[in-house]
Amino acid sequence: MAFSLLKRLKRSPRVYPIARQRGRSSRLNQWVKWLSPGLFVKRWIAVSAGGMMLAVLGLAIWTKMTPVFYLLRLTETVLGKVAQLVPNTISGPLVALIGILLILWGQSGTVNSITQVFMPPGDEELVDAIISHRRLRRGPKIVALGGGTGLSTLLRGLKLYSANLTAIVTVADDGGSSGRLRREMGVQPPGDIRNCLAALGDEEKLLTELFQYRFQAGDGLSGHSFGNLFLTAMSEVTGDLEQAIAASSQVLAIRGQVLPATLADVNLWAEMADGRYVEGESRIPEARGKIVKIGCTPDRPPALPAAIAAIEEADYIIIGPGSLYTSVIPNLLVPEITEAIANRQVPRIYVCNIMTEPGETDGYTAFDHVRAIEQVVQRQIFDAVLVQKRSPSENSLIRYANHSSHPVFLDREDLTRAGYRIVLSNVMSEDPNSHKVRHNSHQLAKVLLRWYSRVAGLGS
Repeated sequence: MAFSLLKRLKRSPRVYPIARQRGRSSRLNQWVKWLSPGLFVKRWIAVSAGGMMLAVLGLAIWTKMTPVFYLLRLTETVLGKVAQLVPNTISGPLVALIGILLILWGQSGTVNSITQVFMPPGDEELVDAIISHRRLRRGPKIVALGGGTGLSTLLRGLKLYSANLTAIVTVADDGGSSGRLRREMGVQPPGDIRNCLAALGDEEKLLTELFQYRFQAGDGLSGHSFGNLFLTAMSEVTGDLEQAIAASSQVLAIRGQVLPATLADVNLWAEMADGRYVEGESRIPEARGKIVKIGCTPDRPPALPAAIAAIEEADYIIIGPGSLYTSVIPNLLVPEITEAIANRQVPRIYVCNIMTEPGETDGYTAFDHVRAIEQVVQRQIFDAVLVQKRSPSENSLIRYANHSSHPVFLDREDLTRAGYRIVLSNVMSEDPNSHKVRHNSHQLAKVLLRWYSRVAGLGS
Protein backbone atom coordinates (compact mmCIF):
# COMPACT_ATOMS: atom_id res chain seq x y z
CA MET A 1 0.00 0.00 0.00
CA ALA A 2 2.82 2.41 0.91
CA PHE A 3 4.71 1.43 -2.28
CA SER A 4 1.69 2.19 -4.48
CA LEU A 5 1.26 5.54 -2.78
CA LEU A 6 4.91 6.44 -3.48
CA LYS A 7 4.45 5.46 -7.14
CA ARG A 8 1.47 7.80 -7.43
CA LEU A 9 3.46 10.61 -5.85
CA LYS A 10 6.30 10.02 -8.28
CA ARG A 11 3.97 10.13 -11.29
CA SER A 12 2.36 13.43 -10.27
CA PRO A 13 4.96 15.41 -8.36
CA ARG A 14 3.26 18.77 -9.00
CA VAL A 15 -0.12 18.01 -7.48
CA TYR A 16 0.77 18.66 -3.88
CA PRO A 17 2.75 21.90 -4.37
CA ILE A 18 -0.17 23.25 -6.43
CA ALA A 19 -2.61 22.26 -3.68
CA ARG A 20 -0.43 24.03 -1.10
CA GLN A 21 -0.26 27.10 -3.35
CA ARG A 22 -4.03 27.14 -3.73
CA GLY A 23 -4.38 26.80 0.03
CA ARG A 24 -2.13 29.82 0.57
CA SER A 25 -4.05 31.80 -2.07
CA SER A 26 -7.36 30.92 -0.44
CA ARG A 27 -6.05 31.94 2.96
CA LEU A 28 -4.82 35.27 1.55
CA ASN A 29 -8.25 35.88 0.04
CA GLN A 30 -9.85 35.26 3.42
CA TRP A 31 -7.51 37.81 5.03
CA VAL A 32 -8.32 40.40 2.35
CA LYS A 33 -12.07 39.88 2.97
CA TRP A 34 -11.59 41.19 6.51
CA LEU A 35 -10.97 44.62 4.91
CA SER A 36 -14.33 44.59 3.10
CA PRO A 37 -16.52 47.64 3.88
CA GLY A 38 -19.38 47.21 6.34
CA LEU A 39 -17.85 44.48 8.54
CA PHE A 40 -16.83 46.90 11.35
CA VAL A 41 -13.47 45.12 11.55
CA LYS A 42 -10.99 47.73 10.27
CA ARG A 43 -11.98 50.18 12.99
CA TRP A 44 -11.28 47.61 15.70
CA ILE A 45 -7.90 46.83 14.17
CA ALA A 46 -7.12 50.55 14.32
CA VAL A 47 -8.32 50.70 17.93
CA SER A 48 -6.08 47.75 18.83
CA ALA A 49 -3.05 49.39 17.19
CA GLY A 50 -3.76 52.70 18.94
CA GLY A 51 -4.15 50.94 22.25
CA MET A 52 -0.81 49.21 21.78
CA MET A 53 0.90 52.55 21.10
CA LEU A 54 -0.68 54.15 24.18
CA ALA A 55 0.34 51.21 26.34
CA VAL A 56 3.96 51.55 25.20
CA LEU A 57 3.81 55.32 25.79
CA GLY A 58 2.40 54.79 29.27
CA LEU A 59 5.16 52.36 30.18
CA ALA A 60 7.73 54.85 28.89
CA ILE A 61 6.32 57.64 31.04
CA TRP A 62 6.15 55.30 34.01
CA THR A 63 9.85 54.37 33.67
CA LYS A 64 10.92 57.99 33.03
CA MET A 65 11.49 57.19 29.32
CA THR A 66 14.82 55.47 29.89
CA PRO A 67 13.85 52.34 27.90
CA VAL A 68 12.49 54.52 25.14
CA PHE A 69 15.82 56.35 24.84
CA TYR A 70 17.80 53.15 24.44
CA LEU A 71 15.13 51.67 22.17
CA LEU A 72 15.26 54.71 19.91
CA ARG A 73 19.06 54.54 19.75
CA LEU A 74 18.93 50.84 18.88
CA THR A 75 16.22 51.47 16.29
CA GLU A 76 18.26 54.32 14.79
CA THR A 77 21.34 52.10 14.50
CA VAL A 78 19.43 49.22 12.94
CA LEU A 79 17.56 51.46 10.50
CA GLY A 80 20.82 53.16 9.54
CA LYS A 81 22.38 49.80 8.63
CA VAL A 82 19.24 48.76 6.70
CA ALA A 83 19.19 52.08 4.81
CA GLN A 84 22.78 51.51 3.72
CA LEU A 85 21.92 48.09 2.29
CA VAL A 86 18.38 48.81 0.93
CA PRO A 87 17.10 52.26 -0.14
CA ASN A 88 14.51 53.76 2.20
CA THR A 89 12.00 53.96 -0.69
CA ILE A 90 11.96 50.16 -0.69
CA SER A 91 12.74 49.19 2.90
CA GLY A 92 10.20 51.61 4.42
CA PRO A 93 7.11 50.37 2.55
CA LEU A 94 8.30 46.76 2.93
CA VAL A 95 8.62 46.99 6.71
CA ALA A 96 5.26 48.81 6.97
CA LEU A 97 3.61 46.11 4.87
CA ILE A 98 5.08 43.35 7.04
CA GLY A 99 3.79 45.14 10.13
CA ILE A 100 0.28 45.49 8.72
CA LEU A 101 0.22 41.83 7.69
CA LEU A 102 1.34 40.78 11.17
CA ILE A 103 -1.45 42.87 12.73
CA LEU A 104 -4.06 41.34 10.41
CA TRP A 105 -2.70 37.86 10.99
CA GLY A 106 -2.80 38.30 14.73
CA GLN A 107 -6.29 39.77 14.73
CA SER A 108 -7.61 37.07 12.40
CA GLY A 109 -6.04 34.30 14.45
CA THR A 110 -7.43 35.71 17.69
CA VAL A 111 -10.96 36.03 16.34
CA ASN A 112 -10.87 32.59 14.73
CA SER A 113 -9.64 30.98 17.95
CA ILE A 114 -12.50 32.51 19.89
CA THR A 115 -15.23 31.78 17.36
CA GLN A 116 -14.26 28.12 16.91
CA VAL A 117 -16.21 27.50 20.09
CA PHE A 118 -19.33 29.26 18.84
CA MET A 119 -19.36 28.70 15.06
CA PRO A 120 -21.31 25.65 13.88
CA PRO A 121 -19.27 22.95 12.14
CA GLY A 122 -18.95 23.41 8.40
CA ASP A 123 -16.84 24.80 5.62
CA GLU A 124 -17.99 28.41 5.91
CA GLU A 125 -15.35 30.86 7.07
CA LEU A 126 -16.16 33.36 9.80
CA VAL A 127 -15.62 36.34 7.49
CA ASP A 128 -18.02 34.83 4.92
CA ALA A 129 -20.64 34.36 7.64
CA ILE A 130 -20.23 38.01 8.73
CA ILE A 131 -20.46 39.28 5.13
CA SER A 132 -23.61 37.20 4.54
CA HIS A 133 -25.13 38.38 7.83
CA ARG A 134 -24.50 42.06 7.02
CA ARG A 135 -25.85 41.67 3.48
CA LEU A 136 -29.05 40.00 4.64
CA ARG A 137 -29.57 42.58 7.38
CA ARG A 138 -29.38 45.34 4.77
CA GLY A 139 -32.11 43.65 2.69
CA PRO A 140 -35.56 45.24 2.26
CA LYS A 141 -38.29 44.75 4.85
CA ILE A 142 -40.60 42.26 3.14
CA VAL A 143 -44.05 41.18 4.30
CA ALA A 144 -45.51 38.06 2.68
CA LEU A 145 -49.12 36.99 3.24
CA GLY A 146 -50.63 33.59 2.57
CA GLY A 147 -50.61 30.05 3.81
CA GLY A 148 -50.24 26.44 2.73
CA THR A 149 -47.23 25.24 0.78
CA GLY A 150 -47.22 28.32 -1.47
CA LEU A 151 -46.08 30.74 1.23
CA SER A 152 -43.39 28.40 2.60
CA THR A 153 -42.06 27.92 -0.95
CA LEU A 154 -41.79 31.69 -1.39
CA LEU A 155 -40.06 32.18 1.98
CA ARG A 156 -37.48 29.51 1.19
CA GLY A 157 -36.25 31.69 -1.69
CA LEU A 158 -36.68 35.13 -0.10
CA LYS A 159 -34.49 34.29 2.92
CA LEU A 160 -31.47 34.22 0.58
CA TYR A 161 -31.94 37.93 -0.16
CA SER A 162 -33.11 39.47 3.10
CA ALA A 163 -33.33 38.63 6.79
CA ASN A 164 -35.99 41.31 7.30
CA LEU A 165 -38.87 38.98 6.49
CA THR A 166 -42.31 38.79 8.06
CA ALA A 167 -44.70 36.00 7.09
CA ILE A 168 -48.33 36.68 8.00
CA VAL A 169 -50.11 33.34 8.04
CA THR A 170 -53.75 32.33 8.01
CA VAL A 171 -55.11 30.44 11.03
CA ALA A 172 -58.32 29.11 9.48
CA ASP A 173 -57.08 25.55 8.80
CA ASP A 174 -59.36 22.85 10.22
CA GLY A 175 -58.14 19.70 8.44
CA GLY A 176 -55.47 17.07 9.06
CA SER A 177 -53.24 17.24 12.10
CA SER A 178 -53.95 20.95 12.65
CA GLY A 179 -57.70 20.36 12.64
CA ARG A 180 -57.43 17.49 15.12
CA LEU A 181 -55.34 19.58 17.52
CA ARG A 182 -57.75 22.48 17.09
CA ARG A 183 -60.76 20.33 17.99
CA GLU A 184 -59.13 18.29 20.75
CA MET A 185 -56.91 20.93 22.39
CA GLY A 186 -58.74 24.15 21.55
CA VAL A 187 -55.60 25.73 20.05
CA GLN A 188 -55.16 27.63 16.83
CA PRO A 189 -54.08 25.48 13.87
CA PRO A 190 -50.26 25.34 13.79
CA GLY A 191 -49.69 23.60 10.42
CA ASP A 192 -49.09 26.56 8.09
CA ILE A 193 -47.05 28.32 10.76
CA ARG A 194 -44.89 25.21 11.19
CA ASN A 195 -44.21 25.08 7.45
CA CYS A 196 -43.14 28.74 7.39
CA LEU A 197 -40.87 28.33 10.42
CA ALA A 198 -39.19 25.35 8.79
CA ALA A 199 -38.79 27.25 5.50
CA LEU A 200 -37.07 30.16 7.25
CA GLY A 201 -34.74 27.93 9.28
CA ASP A 202 -31.14 29.14 8.98
CA GLU A 203 -29.41 25.97 7.73
CA GLU A 204 -30.56 24.02 10.79
CA LYS A 205 -31.21 20.90 8.70
CA LEU A 206 -31.65 18.39 11.53
CA LEU A 207 -33.94 20.63 13.56
CA THR A 208 -35.99 21.45 10.48
CA GLU A 209 -36.40 17.77 9.62
CA LEU A 210 -37.41 17.12 13.23
CA PHE A 211 -39.98 19.92 13.10
CA GLN A 212 -41.46 18.49 9.90
CA TYR A 213 -41.36 14.86 11.06
CA ARG A 214 -44.78 13.18 10.90
CA PHE A 215 -45.59 10.19 13.10
CA GLN A 216 -46.64 7.11 11.14
CA ALA A 217 -47.87 4.99 14.04
CA GLY A 218 -48.98 5.22 17.62
CA ASP A 219 -52.38 5.52 19.22
CA GLY A 220 -53.32 9.19 18.88
CA LEU A 221 -49.96 10.20 17.38
CA SER A 222 -50.39 8.86 13.87
CA GLY A 223 -50.70 11.70 11.35
CA HIS A 224 -49.42 14.38 13.69
CA SER A 225 -46.19 16.23 12.93
CA PHE A 226 -43.68 16.91 15.69
CA GLY A 227 -43.76 20.64 14.89
CA ASN A 228 -47.53 20.80 15.35
CA LEU A 229 -47.28 19.05 18.72
CA PHE A 230 -44.36 21.27 19.74
CA LEU A 231 -46.22 24.49 18.85
CA THR A 232 -49.33 23.23 20.66
CA ALA A 233 -47.33 22.45 23.80
CA MET A 234 -45.55 25.82 23.59
CA SER A 235 -48.92 27.58 23.25
CA GLU A 236 -50.06 25.93 26.47
CA VAL A 237 -46.81 26.81 28.26
CA THR A 238 -46.43 30.42 27.05
CA GLY A 239 -50.12 31.29 27.01
CA ASP A 240 -50.75 32.04 23.32
CA LEU A 241 -49.63 31.14 19.81
CA GLU A 242 -47.64 34.36 19.30
CA GLN A 243 -45.30 33.57 22.20
CA ALA A 244 -45.07 29.93 21.10
CA ILE A 245 -43.95 31.02 17.62
CA ALA A 246 -41.34 33.36 19.11
CA ALA A 247 -39.87 30.55 21.22
CA SER A 248 -39.87 28.13 18.27
CA SER A 249 -38.19 30.76 16.09
CA GLN A 250 -35.25 30.83 18.50
CA VAL A 251 -34.96 27.04 18.43
CA LEU A 252 -34.91 26.95 14.62
CA ALA A 253 -32.73 30.10 14.29
CA ILE A 254 -35.06 31.44 11.59
CA ARG A 255 -34.40 34.47 9.40
CA GLY A 256 -37.25 36.88 9.97
CA GLN A 257 -40.47 36.27 11.85
CA VAL A 258 -43.73 34.37 11.41
CA LEU A 259 -46.96 35.90 12.70
CA PRO A 260 -50.57 34.69 12.72
CA ALA A 261 -52.98 37.12 11.08
CA THR A 262 -55.15 37.03 14.19
CA LEU A 263 -55.34 35.24 17.52
CA ALA A 264 -59.12 34.82 17.16
CA ASP A 265 -60.61 31.35 16.64
CA VAL A 266 -61.49 31.84 12.96
CA ASN A 267 -63.75 29.54 10.93
CA LEU A 268 -64.26 30.01 7.19
CA TRP A 269 -67.62 29.77 5.44
CA ALA A 270 -68.57 30.03 1.77
CA GLU A 271 -71.76 30.50 -0.22
CA MET A 272 -71.98 28.52 -3.47
CA ALA A 273 -73.65 29.52 -6.71
CA ASP A 274 -76.22 26.73 -6.23
CA GLY A 275 -77.26 28.20 -2.85
CA ARG A 276 -75.32 25.86 -0.57
CA TYR A 277 -73.68 27.22 2.59
CA VAL A 278 -70.43 25.43 3.49
CA GLU A 279 -68.53 25.82 6.77
CA GLY A 280 -64.93 24.87 7.38
CA GLU A 281 -61.73 25.53 5.44
CA SER A 282 -61.25 21.86 4.54
CA ARG A 283 -64.87 21.41 3.42
CA ILE A 284 -64.95 24.33 0.98
CA PRO A 285 -62.85 22.65 -1.77
CA GLU A 286 -64.67 19.37 -1.17
CA ALA A 287 -68.02 21.02 -1.95
CA ARG A 288 -66.99 21.21 -5.62
CA GLY A 289 -69.04 24.29 -6.41
CA LYS A 290 -68.54 27.83 -7.64
CA ILE A 291 -67.84 30.13 -4.71
CA VAL A 292 -69.79 33.40 -4.87
CA LYS A 293 -69.08 34.71 -1.37
CA ILE A 294 -66.65 33.88 1.40
CA GLY A 295 -66.37 35.07 4.98
CA CYS A 296 -65.48 33.98 8.47
CA THR A 297 -66.80 33.74 12.00
CA PRO A 298 -66.28 35.77 14.01
CA ASP A 299 -66.89 38.53 11.49
CA ARG A 300 -64.13 41.17 11.32
CA PRO A 301 -61.61 39.39 13.60
CA PRO A 302 -59.02 41.65 15.27
CA ALA A 303 -55.53 41.66 13.76
CA LEU A 304 -52.40 40.77 15.67
CA PRO A 305 -50.79 44.16 16.50
CA ALA A 306 -47.33 42.88 15.51
CA ALA A 307 -48.67 41.99 12.05
CA ILE A 308 -50.02 45.52 11.54
CA ALA A 309 -46.71 47.00 12.72
CA ALA A 310 -44.80 44.83 10.23
CA ILE A 311 -47.02 46.00 7.34
CA GLU A 312 -46.65 49.65 8.35
CA GLU A 313 -42.84 49.31 8.30
CA ALA A 314 -42.65 47.18 5.14
CA ASP A 315 -40.70 48.19 2.05
CA TYR A 316 -42.33 45.48 -0.05
CA ILE A 317 -45.59 43.50 0.29
CA ILE A 318 -46.17 40.16 -1.44
CA ILE A 319 -49.55 38.39 -1.47
CA GLY A 320 -49.55 34.70 -2.36
CA PRO A 321 -48.94 32.26 -3.87
CA GLY A 322 -51.40 29.81 -2.36
CA SER A 323 -54.96 28.55 -2.54
CA LEU A 324 -57.05 31.59 -3.34
CA TYR A 325 -60.02 31.07 -1.02
CA THR A 326 -58.42 29.01 1.75
CA SER A 327 -54.89 30.44 2.06
CA VAL A 328 -54.73 33.96 0.62
CA ILE A 329 -58.17 35.49 1.21
CA PRO A 330 -58.49 34.39 4.89
CA ASN A 331 -55.72 36.87 5.78
CA LEU A 332 -57.64 39.62 3.98
CA LEU A 333 -60.81 38.88 5.99
CA VAL A 334 -59.06 40.67 8.86
CA PRO A 335 -60.08 44.30 8.13
CA GLU A 336 -57.11 45.94 9.87
CA ILE A 337 -54.68 43.96 7.70
CA THR A 338 -56.50 44.96 4.50
CA GLU A 339 -56.57 48.60 5.62
CA ALA A 340 -52.86 48.60 6.48
CA ILE A 341 -51.90 47.12 3.08
CA ALA A 342 -54.11 49.59 1.20
CA ASN A 343 -52.56 52.55 3.03
CA ARG A 344 -48.96 51.45 2.47
CA GLN A 345 -47.48 53.21 -0.57
CA VAL A 346 -44.76 50.66 -1.36
CA PRO A 347 -44.41 48.06 -4.14
CA ARG A 348 -47.20 45.49 -3.68
CA ILE A 349 -47.61 42.41 -5.85
CA TYR A 350 -49.87 39.38 -6.07
CA VAL A 351 -48.31 36.04 -7.10
CA CYS A 352 -50.91 34.16 -9.10
CA ASN A 353 -51.14 30.38 -8.98
CA ILE A 354 -49.79 28.38 -11.92
CA MET A 355 -52.69 25.92 -12.10
CA THR A 356 -56.38 26.16 -11.23
CA GLU A 357 -57.52 24.29 -8.13
CA PRO A 358 -60.51 21.92 -8.29
CA GLY A 359 -63.29 23.04 -5.95
CA GLU A 360 -61.88 26.54 -5.60
CA THR A 361 -60.81 28.14 -8.87
CA ASP A 362 -62.18 25.87 -11.62
CA GLY A 363 -61.78 27.70 -14.94
CA TYR A 364 -60.38 30.84 -13.29
CA THR A 365 -58.17 33.20 -15.28
CA ALA A 366 -55.55 35.46 -13.71
CA PHE A 367 -58.05 38.33 -13.64
CA ASP A 368 -60.64 36.06 -11.97
CA HIS A 369 -58.18 35.53 -9.11
CA VAL A 370 -57.66 39.28 -8.78
CA ARG A 371 -61.38 40.03 -9.02
CA ALA A 372 -62.15 37.52 -6.24
CA ILE A 373 -59.73 39.38 -3.96
CA GLU A 374 -61.23 42.75 -4.95
CA GLN A 375 -64.72 41.52 -4.09
CA VAL A 376 -63.58 40.65 -0.57
CA VAL A 377 -61.53 43.76 0.21
CA GLN A 378 -63.63 46.22 -1.87
CA ARG A 379 -60.55 48.04 -3.18
CA GLN A 380 -57.27 47.60 -5.01
CA ILE A 381 -54.55 46.59 -2.55
CA PHE A 382 -51.70 45.63 -4.90
CA ASP A 383 -50.17 47.15 -8.00
CA ALA A 384 -48.94 44.18 -10.04
CA VAL A 385 -49.65 40.53 -10.74
CA LEU A 386 -46.94 37.92 -11.32
CA VAL A 387 -48.04 35.25 -13.81
CA GLN A 388 -46.17 32.18 -15.03
CA LYS A 389 -45.03 32.65 -18.63
CA ARG A 390 -44.36 29.15 -20.01
CA SER A 391 -46.92 26.33 -19.96
CA PRO A 392 -46.11 23.03 -18.24
CA SER A 393 -45.02 20.02 -20.26
CA GLU A 394 -47.52 17.81 -22.05
CA ASN A 395 -47.18 15.06 -19.45
CA SER A 396 -47.92 17.51 -16.64
CA LEU A 397 -50.90 18.94 -18.52
CA ILE A 398 -52.34 15.44 -18.94
CA ARG A 399 -51.77 14.63 -15.26
CA TYR A 400 -53.53 17.79 -14.08
CA ALA A 401 -56.32 17.51 -16.65
CA ASN A 402 -57.20 14.13 -15.14
CA HIS A 403 -57.86 16.03 -11.89
CA SER A 404 -59.81 18.84 -13.61
CA SER A 405 -56.94 21.30 -13.22
CA HIS A 406 -55.55 23.52 -15.99
CA PRO A 407 -53.00 26.34 -16.39
CA VAL A 408 -54.22 29.75 -15.26
CA PHE A 409 -54.88 31.77 -18.42
CA LEU A 410 -53.43 35.28 -18.60
CA ASP A 411 -56.16 37.68 -19.72
CA ARG A 412 -53.79 40.56 -20.26
CA GLU A 413 -56.32 43.12 -21.47
CA ASP A 414 -58.61 42.72 -18.45
CA LEU A 415 -55.73 43.10 -15.98
CA THR A 416 -54.32 46.12 -17.80
CA ARG A 417 -57.74 47.75 -18.05
CA ALA A 418 -58.19 47.28 -14.30
CA GLY A 419 -54.95 49.16 -13.66
CA TYR A 420 -52.58 46.31 -12.81
CA ARG A 421 -49.04 45.84 -14.06
CA ILE A 422 -48.22 42.39 -15.38
CA VAL A 423 -44.98 40.65 -14.44
CA LEU A 424 -44.60 37.72 -16.83
CA SER A 425 -41.78 35.31 -16.03
CA ASN A 426 -40.82 31.64 -15.78
CA VAL A 427 -40.99 30.80 -12.08
CA MET A 428 -42.12 27.18 -12.38
CA SER A 429 -40.43 23.87 -11.61
CA GLU A 430 -41.67 20.44 -12.71
CA ASP A 431 -40.95 17.12 -11.09
CA PRO A 432 -39.75 14.87 -13.95
CA ASN A 433 -41.12 11.75 -12.24
CA SER A 434 -44.46 12.79 -10.75
CA HIS A 435 -44.99 15.69 -13.23
CA LYS A 436 -46.13 17.91 -10.36
CA VAL A 437 -45.92 21.64 -11.02
CA ARG A 438 -44.77 24.02 -8.31
CA HIS A 439 -43.30 27.49 -8.01
CA ASN A 440 -39.50 27.40 -7.99
CA SER A 441 -38.58 29.13 -4.74
CA HIS A 442 -35.24 30.54 -5.90
CA GLN A 443 -36.44 31.70 -9.31
CA LEU A 444 -39.62 33.18 -7.82
CA ALA A 445 -37.65 35.15 -5.21
CA LYS A 446 -35.16 36.35 -7.85
CA VAL A 447 -37.94 37.67 -10.12
CA LEU A 448 -39.78 39.33 -7.22
CA LEU A 449 -36.63 41.08 -5.94
CA ARG A 450 -35.68 42.16 -9.47
CA TRP A 451 -39.12 43.74 -9.95
CA TYR A 452 -38.92 45.39 -6.54
CA SER A 453 -35.50 46.88 -7.30
CA ARG A 454 -36.75 48.29 -10.60
CA VAL A 455 -39.97 49.77 -9.13
CA ALA A 456 -38.29 51.10 -5.98
CA GLY A 457 -35.57 52.67 -8.13
CA LEU A 458 -38.16 54.44 -10.29
CA GLY A 459 -40.00 55.58 -7.19
CA SER A 460 -36.89 57.13 -5.67
